[in-house]
Amino acid sequence: MRIRDWDSNLKVRLFGEAAMNITFWMFFPFLAIYFAEAFGKNKAGFLLVFSQIFSVVANLMGGYCADRFGRKRMMVLSAIGQGLSFVVFAFASSPWYQSPWVGFIAFAVAGVFGSFYWPASQAMVADVVEEKHRSQVFAIFYTSINIAVVIGPILGGIFYARYRFELLLIAGIVCIALGFILARWTKETAPVQKAAVLSGGGKWYQFLLNQLKDYSVIVKDRTFLLFIAAGVLAGQTFMQLDLLLPVYIKDVIHNQSLFSFGDWSFKVGGEQAFGIVLAENGFLVALLTVAVTKWMSRYSERNVFVLSSVIYGASLIIFSQTQWIWGLIMGMAVFTFAELMGVGLQQSFVSRIAPDHMRGQYFAASSLRFTLSRTIAPLSIPMTVWIGYNWTYFVLFILALLSAALYWLMFYSAEKKSMKLGA
Repeated sequence: MRIRDWDSNLKVRLFGEAAMNITFWMFFPFLAIYFAEAFGKNKAGFLLVFSQIFSVVANLMGGYCADRFGRKRMMVLSAIGQGLSFVVFAFASSPWYQSPWVGFIAFAVAGVFGSFYWPASQAMVADVVEEKHRSQVFAIFYTSINIAVVIGPILGGIFYARYRFELLLIAGIVCIALGFILARWTKETAPVQKAAVLSGGGKWYQFLLNQLKDYSVIVKDRTFLLFIAAGVLAGQTFMQLDLLLPVYIKDVIHNQSLFSFGDWSFKVGGEQAFGIVLAENGFLVALLTVAVTKWMSRYSERNVFVLSSVIYGASLIIFSQTQWIWGLIMGMAVFTFAELMGVGLQQSFVSRIAPDHMRGQYFAASSLRFTLSRTIAPLSIPMTVWIGYNWTYFVLFILALLSAALYWLMFYSAEKKSMKLGA
């Protein structure tokens, strides 16, 4: 499906969100350093975990609100709210006023608004795109994000240290502008609700009770629960890109030659080696997401999901068995291929199994794969002290295989249920 054939909502979002993501990634990778310097590492870590809890709750609430109040309304409010939060953060880091606490609160609030935005944006794609084209559309949006992940930090590395105030202010202005663009040039896509939305005269707790009731329906969806469980196990592998892998590379790569011509050679240490491997991942994702997603759409989802987890596990074994920069580059190519196999198909899978009137909530609940993974995955770092790198990688390999088994069980149980209903 070509971009020119897309619904106008998606065209507006693609280019508007690309600008927002680039500005966001110009400063986001450096905020952990900023908070660590301001509060100390222990307090900064606790505060960032604390802010993540609010984002998780907001993400689930955002799915409910996207289904009840509309995709467009939630996206507009979220974009403007996030923009205003960044403006406050900017002034808390300005030449005239310095307050890390105000900056952190603004950052946490921006994260909450971002969590409200995501379920509505994903549900909108499912609303306006036919099922056979959804994986490709999701893949293009994913590619756009990864292009921002490559471009943003490069620009941020040049400008962040001296122009943090300006970068945060620009990010705020871009987010607010996106909100007004969405308000002006997009239309609502949410299906008409059968039940009336809770009126203003209802009790405040009735809203929360209705929300919990709707999410209880999701919990009873066996297929969806297996999907989340398998995703959490798989997440223990791909979350290591920002956790175990940089620590491992820093420990094993010491002034190795990447290229050599005669007497001249280009040598890299741990940090540089990780930067090269990370750049490889971003480049391959940006370059190949659409092509690999289109290729994978020819095969059954069961085979793709299962094989993706197996290949994730294989990439970890490659990492564990090499202390050579080119071996790590090869391992990252395998790792990235596993990532690309499922990126578009998994979003399309969620959109297909979700009832039309609950898509926002299903997308919000599906994000638990990443939320829970981010909570558990850091345990890999102390594990290297307890059992060493090789055994840590082996444990992660076993978790990847268990993920593959759960994906297989998910499709098996779904097919068995479908056969019974057909009979």
